[in-house]
Amino acid sequence: MNPNIDKLYKIAQKPSRKIIGLMSGTSMDGLDVALCKITGDGENTTVELLDFETVDYSEEVKNEIRKVFAKQTIDFPHLAMLNEWIGLLHAEMIISCLQKWDIPADEVDLIASHGQTVMHAPKILHGQEKFGNATLQIGDGDHIAVKTGIITLSDFRQKHIAAGGEGAPLAVYGDYFIFGKKGENRIMLNMGGIANFTYLPANMNPEEVFVTDTGTGNTLIDAFTRHYFPEKAYDKDAEIAKKGEVNNALLKALKNDDFFHKPFPKTTGPELFSIDYVKKAREISNTESISVNDLLATLTRFSAETIVEAIEQVLDSSSTYYIYLSGGGMHNPLLIQWIKELLPNCHFSPTNELGISGDAKEAILFAILANETVSGGFSNFGERKGIPSVSMGKISFPS
Repeated sequence: MNPNIDKLYKIAQKPSRKIIGLMSGTSMDGLDVALCKITGDGENTTVELLDFETVDYSEEVKNEIRKVFAKQTIDFPHLAMLNEWIGLLHAEMIISCLQKWDIPADEVDLIASHGQTVMHAPKILHGQEKFGNATLQIGDGDHIAVKTGIITLSDFRQKHIAAGGEGAPLAVYGDYFIFGKKGENRIMLNMGGIANFTYLPANMNPEEVFVTDTGTGNTLIDAFTRHYFPEKAYDKDAEIAKKGEVNNALLKALKNDDFFHKPFPKTTGPELFSIDYVKKAREISNTESISVNDLLATLTRFSAETIVEAIEQVLDSSSTYYIYLSGGGMHNPLLIQWIKELLPNCHFSPTNELGISGDAKEAILFAILANETVSGGFSNFGERKGIPSVSMGKISFPS
């Protein structure tokens, strides 16, 4: 037997595994590195977060990714070279974290790498009849495995597409295993560049559990903050937006897109919600001369209202709902204030109160997916299109 296969077999037989989950989202802030101890699998999964760090991307790294990120036309050789370059960069970040945490690499069983999304193209967005759903994450898993010496699982989203899904969002699996609670209606709201939520009904009926994108989270707020204030990566504490007023004409134009009327589950990305998207809305609403403060306030309100309007589709006025927050948007006080005002009958808490850091949650999710691929069995997520089995991720050996 190939010694790598033998090693993987032994890892699969262990009662618990140490898995590093990696996540770099569409906001491109940096790489989330979560070292997890995962025991069991499926509905019996338990997770302990041992260490966590967000390793910031340098401006050089961000600029290289932006050359290909969500663009219709790119330098193709640059994309090919970037795939390996990002893989090696992520490997170096992992090695640095392990050294900082004083943990030898041979104590880590697996790495679960989401990769860096550079294009997300579900059919509902690209609209080309002969092509199906598509997505592309770079940061080659073989390079991570060889550089770190740790078996690596990567490219998780392709199996989701191959099985009939759109490749995103994938949060339903970790959310269902870790956060589902009989007797309590839970909504796990994650606000990254794109916002999504997982609905976990109190009856825990897998036919009712689902995850969907709602639209923009931070991506437009961040993009226009950088556009007008190049020294700022985002609108920290909503300092800019708080000084403005919501422009209702622009808000109406921003919300006038077919995406918001498509059925759940659905997915989207900065390919739709771009600077050009806002430019067109400003032209239509004749709001090109509004202040930067008013623009940021309106974009923040746009995120809040589209998140709430999506969540409202699953609410029953006779029931109580608990909304647990994660992602960078949980740190935007104006966004959270408006969401709470629009959903006055819901209870809000960060996922930290459930024992999982809201900042680390997505990286932990991919560690859970890797755990399922290596040691899990079949888990019932109902029969809806887009919710295939959780055996995802390509396996790369160190040698």
